[in-house]
Amino acid sequence: MNAAAQKAARETWRPAANPWLIALVVTLPTFMEVLDTTIVNVALPHIAGTLSASTDDATWTLTSYLVANGIVLTISGWLGSILGRKRYFLICIGMFTVCSLLCGVATSLPELILFRAAQGFFGGGLQPNQQSILLDTFEPSRRGTAFSITAIATIVAPVLGPTMGGWITDNFSWRWVFLINVPAGILALLAVARFVEDPPWAKAHRGRGVDGVGLALIALGLGCLQVFLDRGEDADWLASPMIRIFAAAALVGLVGAVWWLSRVRNPVVNIRVLADRNFALGSLMIFGMAMVLYASAVLLPQMAQVYLGYTATWAGLILSPGTLATMAMIPIVLRLMKKVQTRFLIATGFLILAAALFYAGTLYPSIDFRTLALMRTLQTLGLAFLFVPISTTAYATLPPHLNGDAASLYTMFRNVGGSVGIALSTALVTEHTQVHMAHLAARMPPFDQAFNAALQRHGATLMGRGVALTEQMSTAAAYLYHTLQSQAAIMAYVDAFHIAALLTLALVPLALATKPAKASDAPPQGH
Repeated sequence: MNAAAQKAARETWRPAANPWLIALVVTLPTFMEVLDTTIVNVALPHIAGTLSASTDDATWTLTSYLVANGIVLTISGWLGSILGRKRYFLICIGMFTVCSLLCGVATSLPELILFRAAQGFFGGGLQPNQQSILLDTFEPSRRGTAFSITAIATIVAPVLGPTMGGWITDNFSWRWVFLINVPAGILALLAVARFVEDPPWAKAHRGRGVDGVGLALIALGLGCLQVFLDRGEDADWLASPMIRIFAAAALVGLVGAVWWLSRVRNPVVNIRVLADRNFALGSLMIFGMAMVLYASAVLLPQMAQVYLGYTATWAGLILSPGTLATMAMIPIVLRLMKKVQTRFLIATGFLILAAALFYAGTLYPSIDFRTLALMRTLQTLGLAFLFVPISTTAYATLPPHLNGDAASLYTMFRNVGGSVGIALSTALVTEHTQVHMAHLAARMPPFDQAFNAALQRHGATLMGRGVALTEQMSTAAAYLYHTLQSQAAIMAYVDAFHIAALLTLALVPLALATKPAKASDAPPQGH
């Protein structure tokens, strides 16, 4: 189909079903898949205990999912061109559901890891296909509203995952973390089969050849990168020979993939879409946004559980008011998009997010639940100004036949950004905790008067509770050490939020550098 025919088809073709029904139908399986990236985290100790494995070994259930998922994200556009987008989407939904069932009935850890890898492999095609279907279903002037549905799935699902996973694990069994996907998957499969259809330009681009070299380089680069990010902290990063090997392999694979895909005639994914200025800047911004989104979604609950004694459920509830705030703000942002250029909305979102992250840097050891929830809510107010405007800007100037490749790359940037954010934030907290511990300990020499006075006070308190004299000083010293460790950790979390805020500020110029979309390509915008 030539350019003129594509334009004519784009102007005349309309899906048979209601576009909003299609949007809801394709978002359901995407929500399931995004939820599964985080819902398993809190269930790991229970999985390890049931399957007679260590918690470290059980972590491979997360790693295997992320590796397979990351590889398929990028090549999903190619797979859709080979199989047909709707058919490929149905295969992904059906097999994701089957693999969820197999995970729920697994009898050993190797089985679970294998089924999780398969779940990630088929789940990787859901997000890009959903984005591509929305791009083709809605005309450019209505894409912002369509992307708001995607925003709910992308922002709410990772936050809801740990809370739901903790509640299900505490009240039922870890197996139901996977089994809840089965009825939702069956419903989504039937609904997509009934209401979704491929547009003419998607059908015309079927049958791209097999780019074996590009496929191998992408698998090597993204697969090893996910292992590096997911396992690096536990293995002490580059101090581990295994992590060094994965880091080197990731570098070779990614650099080789970029070189190969930019030169081959029919690449497995067309990275030339990055030549479009808005799409390239949008991809960088969504990468940075995802880093901050996932890092901040991990830091507050992690601190609450480890240092404030919250349960997994209560730690997850810290994030809940923020999700409600995001859902409430998105309709307001959609109205603003009709009057204000998206680049100014994006810049505003990054400024709000940066201010909220600086506010989160006012953490203290006795902080209460309400303040933590407020910190998260203020962060999500900034996020509400980002997801839909960035997505709208990124796709505004792309021709329809590139939607599949663009959606694959865009989703890849977002997911890898989330993995990088989690890895860097946890590593930063660990390293800075040790640094602050060293600095604080240097101020507490054994002959320091204040230190000894504190020991004596705690010793007197323990004596009043009937603790034996021989245990008083050691118990008091242990208490002071725990206090010191908690203070050092809180200071490390403060550092992490400040660094995230500075990173967010650095993204503001990218937003301002995007080109305003033409009136025919995007919603009307004020000047």
